[in-house]
Amino acid sequence: ENAGAKEIIDPRSYAVGSITDTFNKYTHLTNVLPAIGYGKKQIQELEQTINNTDCDVVVSGTPIDITRVLSSSKPIVRVRYSVGGETTKKLEKIVENFISKHL
Repeated sequence: ENAGAKEIIDPRSYAVGSITDTFNKYTHLTNVLPAIGYGKKQIQELEQTINNTDCDVVVSGTPIDITRVLSSSKPIVRVRYSVGGETTKKLEKIVENFISKHL
């Protein structure tokens, strides 16, 4: 909303290549566009999918600034997120348990 978006668009019908394959494999994904990698072909497919999508703005939650690696015909707003407090402690415990069992 802060960036002017009126609604969240389901990008599945605009997807190309490996992004289409990802949507077919993970059918629970809706209203998000997964960045499934940052190789040349994957970036081209992400760029094409973004540019195909009928939307006003793209909200990017990827760990990289995708505007540095692709050209979009839509404005891209980058959001950041973090995990803190009790969730961090729970994740640390899960990782520690995994490491002690498997490594």
